[in-house]
Amino acid sequence: MNILLLGSGGREHALAWKLSRSPLCTNLFIAPGNPGTAKLGTNIPIQINEFDRIRQFVTENQIELLVVGPEDPLVAGIYDHFEEAGMLPRCPVIGPSARGARLEGSKAFAKAFMQRNGIPTAAYSEFTSNQIEALKNHIHAHSGPYVLKADGLAAGKGVVITSEPEEAIREAEEMLLGGRFGKAGSRLVVEQFLEGIEFSVFVVTDGKHWKILPEAKDYKRIGEGDTGPNTGGMGAISPVPFVSPELMKTVEETIIAPTIRGLELEGITYKGFIYFGLMLCGGKPWVIEYNCRMGDPETEVVMLRLRSDLVQLFLSLHQGTLPKQEILLDSMAAATTVLASAGYPGDIEKGMPIEAPAADWLFHAGTKREGEQLLTSGGRVMMASGIGQDIQEAVAASQKLAEQVQFKGKYFRRDIGYEFIKP
Repeated sequence: MNILLLGSGGREHALAWKLSRSPLCTNLFIAPGNPGTAKLGTNIPIQINEFDRIRQFVTENQIELLVVGPEDPLVAGIYDHFEEAGMLPRCPVIGPSARGARLEGSKAFAKAFMQRNGIPTAAYSEFTSNQIEALKNHIHAHSGPYVLKADGLAAGKGVVITSEPEEAIREAEEMLLGGRFGKAGSRLVVEQFLEGIEFSVFVVTDGKHWKILPEAKDYKRIGEGDTGPNTGGMGAISPVPFVSPELMKTVEETIIAPTIRGLELEGITYKGFIYFGLMLCGGKPWVIEYNCRMGDPETEVVMLRLRSDLVQLFLSLHQGTLPKQEILLDSMAAATTVLASAGYPGDIEKGMPIEAPAADWLFHAGTKREGEQLLTSGGRVMMASGIGQDIQEAVAASQKLAEQVQFKGKYFRRDIGYEFIKP
């Protein structure tokens, strides 16, 4: 069958790698793709939010499955666009409706959804630019740390955590009045701080049933030892050593099941991934955030461990056969290390020549090709991934590959998985 994958990052390269391995995949197209995906299929010069052009390409090239990698087109309503055009029967879309994508597109919506459906999450309040005095009073009435979240999409950078009330107020004003995150910061969620250790759980769902994929743990801060500002993610591991079968049972019963049940009860169409960003706090899992797609760089480790046919899994979401699907996992551990440009997550230089080995698990993110030369084109440039008998071996393989990539200003964390590696 002919498949079109939307996106151009490391997540999409990893998805393309997995999709291309399916015997059901005849032709794989990626829009717009990157130099890494070009080796697995055909890159198409269409941007992810050009819905009319995407629909035209689907029609002209007899596309039978549309896989949406990033969140932007999902929040913008690409599922609804295809549904309204009557195209879903012959070209299923992997991703939720616009209403379902609000679980990621609006922090306020997600928090209210969790409250309505009894899903454990931190207490919160929300504010707009017309409520600055109320926000100040709220912050002064509570002790820190304060968790401030831009309501909308902010590329994984819309969260500020501070212990100082005056700093919290300054940061909040920057979001609401200063336009730091544009429209995404026009509404602000202020959350109770939860202290614990984070991990991520992923499911595929047809809106009624679900299958759980390999869990992962990512490393969001730029500096080693989890210091410095948040990024889109500097690395990931899977499995997560402290996630026991008992803990996963609790996650399924108290978080996954009520989330899917809530979608069904509220009549929300959802056929795709749900990413649960969780915090283990006081021995219990709490939801920090939802994403309406796979995470990045978690996809790079999840896909390495998933042995099931991803195309068949996707088709089952629209064929009503998801309960019959079996999730087969590799017993090996996986790790990925993000290679970033100097200055990330702030200002960066682009266009640095890259020298890299030919490796299946070196996933491209911020790269471009000019003639024969591979160049940097973003903050996160590549994800060097590896597998091993345990986390220590997987991280070692990942870091060995990371060392082989060369470009000016290359930076990567050398402590991915540090909590689980013996000195």
